[in-house]
Amino acid sequence: MDLFTFLSGRTSALSQETPGNGPNIPDTDLLDAYSQAVIRSSQRVSPSVVKIDLYSKSAGESSPRPAGSGSGFIFTPDGFILTNSHVVHNGGDLEATDSDGQVRKARLIGDDPDTDLAVIRVDAVGLKPAVLGSSRHLQVGQLVVAIGNPLGFQTTVTAGVVSALGRSLRARSGRLMDNIIQTDAALNPGNSGGPLVDSRGEVVGVNTATILSAQGLCFAIAIDTAKRVASQLIRHGKVRRSYIGIGGQNIDLSRRLTRHFDLSVGKGVLVTAVEEGSPAKGADLREGDVIVGFEGSPVETLDDLHRLLGEEKVGAASVLMVIRRSEKLYLRIIPAERRPQELPQ
Repeated sequence: MDLFTFLSGRTSALSQETPGNGPNIPDTDLLDAYSQAVIRSSQRVSPSVVKIDLYSKSAGESSPRPAGSGSGFIFTPDGFILTNSHVVHNGGDLEATDSDGQVRKARLIGDDPDTDLAVIRVDAVGLKPAVLGSSRHLQVGQLVVAIGNPLGFQTTVTAGVVSALGRSLRARSGRLMDNIIQTDAALNPGNSGGPLVDSRGEVVGVNTATILSAQGLCFAIAIDTAKRVASQLIRHGKVRRSYIGIGGQNIDLSRRLTRHFDLSVGKGVLVTAVEEGSPAKGADLREGDVIVGFEGSPVETLDDLHRLLGEEKVGAASVLMVIRRSEKLYLRIIPAERRPQELPQ
């Protein structure tokens, strides 16, 4: 008897077993642990995932027209929904469709393009919120599940692993986003704003971007970042950040200059413009100065300066370390709250 005949006969015999003469195992019991984890996660979170549609109406048009769509997820029972800024940033009328097909009008609560996060809300109570986990203890290789509405296919589930942690990604505003999760769970247009979920069904990230020319390179904003941003958006409608009012560019410092001033960095930020009436102007910061430190922390790039100019620095006297020609200066500066029209530095 050849192997194929033996296996075919064995399979047939097993399929005919009854509880009286052998095990009759349900298909669900034959699923492996990986499948069970994906099923549990998707069943737990899918009822909280919504499809977000954006509609706009131009002058002369009789009715709104579709202007984009994405995903989001309910995170409070009274209708707060977390999504991406780029899904809702252009303004217009919003609708959220839940997994049961119920459509509700939504309104924008707050938007933060610098982290690509936004909060919208529907007028409803008793909704099923997703459980927000923590991204602090994620590990490379850990199972994750992405749920969203790619290309309009509602409540689509894909699975993969955490490919890398601590990535940086440039937001559409130009600001660098830190602590980004890289995953190979497949994402497509329309997944933006949907949850990235661990095997316990807890949200660990907000899906945000893919590299269209590559395969398996997808990214999510860490949920620890999202929780902090969402709380500020609900309270203030925005994220408060400080600014000092300069234009600048990253430069390399000569080895001689680095040794002469005993600097811990080999780069700095060259000040190319100083805004009138800004904190930088008040601190006597000048074009041609090179910023190499802020409040005791080294500054090698504009992104370093962005990270250091957080909400807690608004109105707080701080110290800039600056190289001006042949001098190392320590300038006292009081950062102000940044407004959208102001320079980001």
